[in-house]
Amino acid sequence: MRLGKVNARNVARMSEAKSGSTAPAFRFAHAGYKLFAIRYSLFALTIIRMPIDYAALKSWPFPDVEHRYTAHDTMLYALGLGCGSDPTDAEELQFVFEEGLRALPTMAVVLGGPGFWMRNEKTGIDWRKILHGEQGLTLHRPLPVAGTVTGKTRIKDIVDKGRERGALMFTERSILDKETGAQIATLTSTTVMRGDGGFGGPNGPTPAPHPLPKRAPDAALDIATVPQAALIYRLSGDMNPLHADPKVAAAAGFPRPILHGLCSFGIAGRAVLKLAAGNDPARLTHMQVRFTAPAFPGETIRTEIWRDGETISFRARALERDAVILANGLAKISDR
Repeated sequence: MRLGKVNARNVARMSEAKSGSTAPAFRFAHAGYKLFAIRYSLFALTIIRMPIDYAALKSWPFPDVEHRYTAHDTMLYALGLGCGSDPTDAEELQFVFEEGLRALPTMAVVLGGPGFWMRNEKTGIDWRKILHGEQGLTLHRPLPVAGTVTGKTRIKDIVDKGRERGALMFTERSILDKETGAQIATLTSTTVMRGDGGFGGPNGPTPAPHPLPKRAPDAALDIATVPQAALIYRLSGDMNPLHADPKVAAAAGFPRPILHGLCSFGIAGRAVLKLAAGNDPARLTHMQVRFTAPAFPGETIRTEIWRDGETISFRARALERDAVILANGLAKISDR
């Protein structure tokens, strides 16, 4: 800034010496000074908000996460999805009662996670503008009701959709049995980074969503959620205040705290198990979905399915608002 003032003064003096009038020179100098200031301000903004570094982010060093969970955690997760709403239903009691307890396969999504690592400023991610776009789950063996697992996370790819369209980040997490090293599950996730496009990275291709059949659904199941559903589900690990604090929800543009997307994912998983797998958690081997809208605690979630052999297509909607919250769902059911 001092350099700009000195240059302006020198320009004025030279012009005054030649013309005998200072006004035109000062106008010229002032315009030059303003241009310099504008350029300086833009530069300052640039260094404050730099584009993400593709190579650095793609090789982000995730530490292995050791996660010990108990039968109590397994039952708490199932309660967070509404299991046990009918305490006389034996098919639901298997997920919330210690005698003959079985783990819901979707519980793998809360195990061995790296936490909210995108808030680390070194990532370069504008975390306030991220959305959970898609979630996938592959079970390589039934999930134990208790144990110690290791979560290994990596970034598979980052796709630049352009400055106006943002970017997509594809991550993968492997869940391994700590004692044997056997792989229990593989989780995939797509994060929509609305504020991080235009960094110069690759722009595709991206996986196409699973197409739903054109015919009417073959079956549907309504599962009611309770008003405190998000308060229960968050005890399984996702303590984001967006799902508990009305002030935080209001600041994000919601009339009240919203249900966790992965809670909706689990509720849809419950419906798929009941409608297509006889409520046998060992038969669900894969599940993937695209998040399209939030649900609110207290709403009824209707999951509609299409059966095509071992392939199950599905979607879910918040019944009271007739809002599709999960779309392009795909599940695989085995005969074992």
